[in-house]
Amino acid sequence: MNNATSLTEASQAYAAAYNAHYTAHDLPLALQLYRKLLASHPDAPEADYSRMQVQNIVNAVVPKQELFDAQIDLVLTHFEHDLRLDVGRIATPSRVAEIPG
Repeated sequence: MNNATSLTEASQAYAAAYNAHYTAHDLPLALQLYRKLLASHPDAPEADYSRMQVQNIVNAVVPKQELFDAQIDLVLTHFEHDLRLDVGRIATPSRVAEIPG
């Protein structure tokens, strides 16, 4: 598959996802289509647009506090498992409970 064909397919996929999102207001379908585009054309400019649209869907659906709490949990998980930082330098969930205030 040449690059021009791939870009055309990515553009068509983005148009379908965008239509589901903003014309049909079918957020579950739009999310599915954006994710499919991201998997099939990860380096296309439409993939970047799709990431932004997924973020728009997340912000529209997930309550702000719930999203914030999930982000905190995610970063703590990265600190604990992926970064392998010195335990004295990170705030693990058990240590956060010990912090006054």
